Amino acid sequence: MPAAIPASGPTPGAAPSPAPTAPHSRHPGLVMPVLAFCGMVVAVMQTLVVPLLPHVPDLTGASPGAAGWLVTITLLTGAVFTPVLGRVGDMYGKRRVLLASLGVLTLGSALCGVSSDIGVLITGRALQGAALAVIPLGISIIRDELPADRVLSAIALMSSTLGIGAAIGLPVAAVVMENFDWHTMFWASAALGLLDLLLVLRIVPESPVRSHGRFDLPGTLGLAATLVGLLLAITQGPDWGWTSPRTLGLVGASVAVGLLWGWFELRTVSPMVDLRVSARPAVLLTNVAALLIGFAFYANSLVTGQMVQEPTNTGYGLGASIVVSGLCLLPGGLAMVVLSPVSARISAAYGPRTALALAAVVMAVGYVVRFFTSHSLWLIVAGATVVASGTAIAYSALPALVMRAVPVSETAAANGLNTLMRSVGQACCSAVVAAVLAHVTFVVGGRTAPTLHAYLLIFLIAAGTALAALVATLFLPSDGTGAGRGPLRSRVDGTVTVSASVTAARESA
Repeated sequence: MPAAIPASGPTPGAAPSPAPTAPHSRHPGLVMPVLAFCGMVVAVMQTLVVPLLPHVPDLTGASPGAAGWLVTITLLTGAVFTPVLGRVGDMYGKRRVLLASLGVLTLGSALCGVSSDIGVLITGRALQGAALAVIPLGISIIRDELPADRVLSAIALMSSTLGIGAAIGLPVAAVVMENFDWHTMFWASAALGLLDLLLVLRIVPESPVRSHGRFDLPGTLGLAATLVGLLLAITQGPDWGWTSPRTLGLVGASVAVGLLWGWFELRTVSPMVDLRVSARPAVLLTNVAALLIGFAFYANSLVTGQMVQEPTNTGYGLGASIVVSGLCLLPGGLAMVVLSPVSARISAAYGPRTALALAAVVMAVGYVVRFFTSHSLWLIVAGATVVASGTAIAYSALPALVMRAVPVSETAAANGLNTLMRSVGQACCSAVVAAVLAHVTFVVGGRTAPTLHAYLLIFLIAAGTALAALVATLFLPSDGTGAGRGPLRSRVDGTVTVSASVTAARESA
């Protein structure tokens, strides 16, 4: 067992409880596969409706603007509930909250499966979005439950499920759209959610680690109001106009509420988000890098399918079908599976800071490849796969950086905040991509289409964002300081490793 070293201690009102009665899993070797499967199901749900969106107005009678809410509402509820459920998991039990999240996912999927009414569909998608908390909750359970020598590789796989599931979800949804009733994919999502529930009940034990304190309801409401206003302005800005009263009003209100929320959080004993911990350079810069990585990752997913589906008369489009366009991202998803253990080894050998820096460089290189190879399908796929490979390394390093910088009793909340920052980055990317594709256009064949330069500009912006993430990473504390290299550690009672504290609790049961 590795020697223990000091790490971040508990903050006021968030001391971990010993909880010596934590149960063993009857199938310890299956805990990681079950959690990873849960993460992939949630990620598939995120991208499930993308091939459906152009057809929603015809299928439901809704306007194109209303159809867009099938994506927007999922982003909003995911952003709000991810840090909130992470904090609730730290306080009341991560497995318990994980089960609740999966239950909400299943319910939302079933709602979408039984109706063609746009209001019901939006409600179901809102419930599905809340399940995004499954991934940070799973990462925190991994830290609490697995032996120290398996933590990094398990975190790498769990983190990568967001990209893996997204890459798998697009082609699967496209195949369903072309061959079955569109409700089928929601029923499949509901069935997978139910299977997740049964597997977690059977396999995953409750974590023994808890934080004390009251649930911060005012802080939760303030965070929700800030995020909803900000993300709504970002996602609707291209349609409303960036200088419209609605957009500017939402931004101004979000800033005002956010400042008031921050003032309150600094003065409460058990804050929803511990801003003092979040302001530490190791945490703050990691979250900034997460936002930038989220932006760079999402550009790859957004433009690849649309670009290859453009008709050949544009001079660059390949006229590919929905299924082919979805399959273009599948090699990237497979690369993320393969690279998960590799990225964990990089973090173990050289530290997560080095791994994140490498990831940012790989993503930037991927976009440079895409910039110069826009007329060949296999080269487009190659460039997209390089970007996905960098994403896999980044998604492994980010939670490792977070968890070595925060108390063990706050890991779910801290990972939830980091996942939130990735979502904010994706929202910003969606707005930028929509603005570029809508304004850098030409008329061809009687229709307005984005020019090739629009896509090339997006690749340059994404590459620049990846390099900005590299800069943020270089300002992080070096891998030779702070928590050190190797297995993730934190203080529970005195100076002990996480795995040691959990093992001791179980042996005393």
